[in-house]
Amino acid sequence: MDQKEEFFTNETLKTMIIPLFLEQLLVMLVGMADTLIISYAGEAAVSGVSLVNQFNTIFIYLFTALASGGAVVISQYIGRGAKEDAGESASQLLLFSVAFSVMIAVFVLIGNEKVLRFLFGKVENDVMQACIVYLRISAYSYPALAVYNAGASLFRSIGKTSVTMYLSAASNLINIIGNVIGVFVLKAGVAGVAYPSLIARTFSAVVITWLCFRKKQEVVYRCRWIFRWNGSLMKQILNIAVPNGLENGIFQLVKVALSSIVALFGTYQIAANGVAQSIWSLAALAGVSMGPVFVTVIGQCMGNGDTKAADDYFKRLMKITLLISSAWNLFVFFLTPVFLKFYALEPETKQLVICLVLIHNVFNSAVYPFSGALSNGLRAAGDVKFTMYVSVASTIAVRLLLSCFLGITLQMGVIGIAIAMVCDWTIRAILFFRRQKSGKWKLFRVI
Repeated sequence: MDQKEEFFTNETLKTMIIPLFLEQLLVMLVGMADTLIISYAGEAAVSGVSLVNQFNTIFIYLFTALASGGAVVISQYIGRGAKEDAGESASQLLLFSVAFSVMIAVFVLIGNEKVLRFLFGKVENDVMQACIVYLRISAYSYPALAVYNAGASLFRSIGKTSVTMYLSAASNLINIIGNVIGVFVLKAGVAGVAYPSLIARTFSAVVITWLCFRKKQEVVYRCRWIFRWNGSLMKQILNIAVPNGLENGIFQLVKVALSSIVALFGTYQIAANGVAQSIWSLAALAGVSMGPVFVTVIGQCMGNGDTKAADDYFKRLMKITLLISSAWNLFVFFLTPVFLKFYALEPETKQLVICLVLIHNVFNSAVYPFSGALSNGLRAAGDVKFTMYVSVASTIAVRLLLSCFLGITLQMGVIGIAIAMVCDWTIRAILFFRRQKSGKWKLFRVI
């Protein structure tokens, strides 16, 4: 433990946490700016981009799950001191990411229009055309997105989160400038916002891949590892990635189903829910940012076979997460009335937004750190099936079914859906906390 305490000092943890938080905050702010710029391309463009982004999110979750599986394996090899094995794992992750993303891109490009008409067949023709254009260009960027996630997982595994923060800042700046040129100068409509995303993602993929090849890194890509399939390493990565991908995929499908339920509640509730969700996303940044930190720290401890150190860091990281989450959620809640001044909403709608944000932020600060960040630590230890079973069961039985009961049967509307959401978090938090305290996660071996 002494060696790990010396390595993962509070200062070391701070240098990991702050860049991750700033990166997530930057991505959110840029997303808001993108939405604003896209609105000037016309209603059909806005609708097309919004609908396709719901579809794209499914693949983004898959690429993220794959990268997370790689991060766990890489972190454990680093903890063991096996830098060569860590580098080969990272290289194999790159190989599979390219193959997997190209396969998905080809599938989407071939079935582009058929898939969209199946999903959104009832939309107006100009919206459908916008969807087709945006999805086609988005599909070209899938390999770049997967390659970037693979490289980012390597840097996060070695604790150099500032690299991805700076690269994200540069990429997002390219995206915003490109959107401004595409919409206001070239008047290119949907294509004017789609191509800048393609360019920005390609830039990120190329730069992070180049950085991963630099020999001065402690863990690097090597061509001989990239172009040679290693079945045992891929099995290690996929053993983490597949359950995580299934969990995230089902969660996304339930979110889509809940969006359909919200549409039943009337205009003012739909508007309040939409505004509240944008504020929820901002409030959730603290807890979400801690996830990769758990993967790196717990993964390295477990790779070194030091379960006592992992147990100690679970406790320390949970304290940090609870502190940061509480402070950040309180700050965002106090800013909520300020945010609402920029929305042309009725007083009744604003009151509902504040109520929704209050419910979310209280539980996001006190419960979500256990249901979210803590679960990443369990996955980093290799306890992926337990987290998958709990998350899937809770998402369906609590978030979805309880939303229907509270929202529709008891006519609580979006308040009922918010309550179901925090009940989902609470049940996960209890089960994950008990799992961590039981020590059963110490029995798993990833490598």
